[in-house]
Parts: sequence; structure tokens; C-alpha cells
Amino acid sequence: MKIYFVSLGCDKNLVDSEHMLADISTEYEIVDEVGKADIAIVNTCAFIKDAKEESIDTILDLAKYKDDNLKYLLITGCLAQRYSEDLKDLIPEIDGFVGISGIPNILTDLKRISGKEKIFDLPDINNMQHASGKRFLNPPFHYSYLKIAEGCDKKCTYCSIPSIRGNYRSVPMEELVKEAEFLAKNCVKELILVAQETTVYGLDLYKKKSLVELVEKLSSIEGIEWIRLMYCYPEEIDDDLIELIKNNPKVVKYLDIPIQHSSDRILQKMGRRTSKKDIVDLLKKLRKEIPRISLRTSLITGFPTESDEEFEELCDFVKKAKFDRLGVFTYSKEENTPAAKFKPQIKENIKKQRQKKIMEIQREISLKRNKSFVSKVFDAIIDGYDSNEGYYTARIYADAPDIDGCVFVESDEKYLSGDFIKVKISDYSEYDLIGETVS
Repeated sequence: MKIYFVSLGCDKNLVDSEHMLADISTEYEIVDEVGKADIAIVNTCAFIKDAKEESIDTILDLAKYKDDNLKYLLITGCLAQRYSEDLKDLIPEIDGFVGISGIPNILTDLKRISGKEKIFDLPDINNMQHASGKRFLNPPFHYSYLKIAEGCDKKCTYCSIPSIRGNYRSVPMEELVKEAEFLAKNCVKELILVAQETTVYGLDLYKKKSLVELVEKLSSIEGIEWIRLMYCYPEEIDDDLIELIKNNPKVVKYLDIPIQHSSDRILQKMGRRTSKKDIVDLLKKLRKEIPRISLRTSLITGFPTESDEEFEELCDFVKKAKFDRLGVFTYSKEENTPAAKFKPQIKENIKKQRQKKIMEIQREISLKRNKSFVSKVFDAIIDGYDSNEGYYTARIYADAPDIDGCVFVESDEKYLSGDFIKVKISDYSEYDLIGETVS
């Protein structure tokens, strides 16, 4: 039987998908069109409203093929974990639900799916899923995400992740090293570490924060050239981590620090464990200790009770903090979270207006930052080639794939994705750079 697989949502979900596909491909053929498939699998996201809508729309689109070639439709991941009871009646075309901790059982579930009853593989979300060490890699092949932990203990008042994915559980270090070695042998050169929070890795297993030790082990793997750290909560960034980024040549001078807001009252309402002063002090320290560091953050606009004055405070903070990269989400009201009951809730149009204003501020910051790169030379990794436009797309240390900018490079040389080149920046736009190769 042939399998068509769709992976939705975040990079952590993508890792889950690649683990499942590694198992599935040992006994089934993976096809790239649903019209060729006997079974369709959707690894879903349910983090915020937009993600849930995308998951539902994808499921409904695939359900149409049940009248044609498709025999079975299987739903995995966050939506299956969170809404299986609702979906079994709303979308009867779904033949099975596999929750977060059920992912390692995917082969067994596929063999069971031909039965008359629907599958509900929804074990306790706090049961750790152990990776096989193998992944079914999809292009691009030169960079890959390594999920170092599952779940979260922070319990921010707006976030549904703890109820969907459970408590924080670190993946044992030896398994991560094994998986990274597999990735390196399969041409991965940039390793991007992800989790709901990477900075407390190992605290549950080893009774101490062990991210630095893990990264040191990963950096010794032959073939891995860049290691990038994502989702580092500000209150957990300590001197040891700063020294690692500063001194380890394989760790790019880049840090993703989700802060969500700058108002102390809003931060407290969010359940965050930091303050505006803490954040300001941290940014100063990072820039002092690592002068070239590129800092990314994410913010939420329209959090319940956010006043006009608190939003203006956030705008002022963004202007002064001058993050190199910044993303803004409008608040999403998630059922069974404390923030869903906070009053007043902010109107949707106001959330979006505030989001737009923050991005306008950041656009000017990004423009000036990119201008400062002109005439400077950087190491860059080739991401691909646009044959229609006649240029390569590449990234320097300051940009993570998919979420940050890139460098457009014209060159008569022939390069492959994953090649490292030296680029001199010649021009810039709001978010991207233009460069030329130098020897």
C-alpha cells in the first residue's frame, strides 16, 4: 500500500514527521501525490487558531479522496491529541487518531487501520517518545532540526502546549548524538536545536542544565559545521551558555530569545518568569560579550487587558532594543488556558493594528541593520539556486532558514546546496541582502 504524508506546523512537528516516515518507509512506499495513495497521513498542528484551521482544511481536502482512490485517512500530532473526540463525529472520514506519545507506534497503527473500528492511539502525553536515531529526510538536505526535548513546564497563561504535549522531557544525550551522527552522514551541515525551550535541556534527566554539554558533544561530530540555538528563554541564559556561543567556532553567533512583551504587568499576566529590566540587562550583556551576535525574538500583540499605554511601551522597547530579527503574533485565545478567561479580551482588528505597527518599526531597524553589512565579507551557506533569476540563495550566520532573511548571490561558479562560500555584501533591502562571491 502507498502512503501520502503531509506535515504541518512547526519545525518540532517536522522532526516528528521525519521519525514517522523513517519507520513507515521500511514497509510502505511513500508517494508525492494523494491521487496515487491508499493511505493519507496528516501530522497536524493545534497551537493557535490559524494552525488549527490549516489542519482542518487539509484534512477536509484529503477526505474528498475517500470517494476515489483513498482507502484510509490517519491523523497524527497535536490536533489528534487535543480534539480526537470532536473530530471523530465532525469528520467521519477520519479512520484513526495517533497522539503525541503514540507516534512511535505508527507502523503498528497502520497495520491496524484496515480493521472496521477507528484507531484511537492516545497514550499518556507524558510518556517519552524515543527516537530511532533515523530520519526520512526531505529537501533541503544540508540543514536539519534536532528536537532535544518534548513538552514544557513553564505553563505560560496563553499557551496550550503543556496540555497537548505534556511536561518537559529531555531526550537522552546519547540518543541525540546518535541522531546527529545519522544526519551528518546524510549531508546535514547545519544543525538547528529546537524544543519548546532548549535552555533547560537535561534538568529533568541529569538534575542540571546540560545544553552546553550536549552542544559540545554535537560540535565534535565530523560534517557538522554550524550549530544554531532556537527557543532560548531569557531567564535561563547563563554565563556558561554565553561562553559556549562566544568560544565554540561551530556555534553560530545567533540566539533566538522569545520574550513576548516588555511590560512588567503583561509579562506577569502571561506567566512569564522575567521582567523588562532582566531582558534589557541580558541584551546588553550578550552584545558586550559577543559583539557580532544576531538576536531574534517573538512578541504577542493584543494579549488580554493590554492597554494602549502598555502597547506604546512595547513599541518604545522595540525601538531601543533593536533586535536583528523579530516576529509578531496576534494573541490567540486558546480554550482551557488561564488567559482565555482574562477580561477584557482585545478586539481582533486592534490586535492586527498593533501587530502591523510593531512590524513597521522593525522594518526600519532591519533596513539600517542590513545597510551596515554593505562591503563586509561573511561566510555563507548555499540554500539553493533560482535558474529563472540566475542567482543563488544563501544565508549568513545571522539568519535561520525559513524565518529570517537570505543573501542573493550572483556567481559564475557552480555550487551545491550546503556549500560554504565567502560573500561580500553589495546591496540590501528591508530583510534580505545582495552579495558577490570573493575568493
